[in-house]
Amino acid sequence: MSAIRLLVLGAVRQHGRAHGYQVRNDLEYWGAHEWSNAKPGSIYHALKQMAKQQLLHAHDTAPSTAGGPPRTEYELTPAGEEEYFRLLRAALVQRDPKTDLLSAGLGFLVDLPRAEAVALLEERVRALTEWRTTVTSSYAPEGAAGELGHIGEIMHMWVHATDSGVEWTRGLIARIEGGAYVFAGEGAPFVGVLAPGQPNPYAVRDDADAQEPGTD
Repeated sequence: MSAIRLLVLGAVRQHGRAHGYQVRNDLEYWGAHEWSNAKPGSIYHALKQMAKQQLLHAHDTAPSTAGGPPRTEYELTPAGEEEYFRLLRAALVQRDPKTDLLSAGLGFLVDLPRAEAVALLEERVRALTEWRTTVTSSYAPEGAAGELGHIGEIMHMWVHATDSGVEWTRGLIARIEGGAYVFAGEGAPFVGVLAPGQPNPYAVRDDADAQEPGTD
């Protein structure tokens, strides 16, 4: 499962309608280019592919301020909304998602009702705990290095990462149950996207960005 699809769908959804440059700007604002494959080419490709798959509806709008051809703004279709929540739930509940996928899921966690978010995270704890129990029934992490040489450090690392994952997830559950954050249906949501014209202090720019793109 690719994190870029969840990130792009979630960014478009927060705007209602957004063009590729806005989506890219938001993902850079979140630092997603540092912990995921949210690079310009991947973002624009994902937008076009999901439009072909009818997960996004493409709207041609007025010409860009840079004087180029009309921009394309994207909006989630009903199928896109369904896919967004499917990806979000899967990112939170899996025992071993890639770090970028789990990070993307956390970024959109509050789009779910509070009780559902807790239930999904509890399912992740159960999956982690069950995996550890199964592995350690035949493998003792403390003896890995001695029995298998340096190769034993591989499983030792995974068990340690699992223990850390359980501890961190339980801490997040406790914070959510304690009232942290505003979840779906509880009031005005946290605004995590840049307003039109708002400068992005974390923007990544190269020579191709000297002029604002007009076709995205």
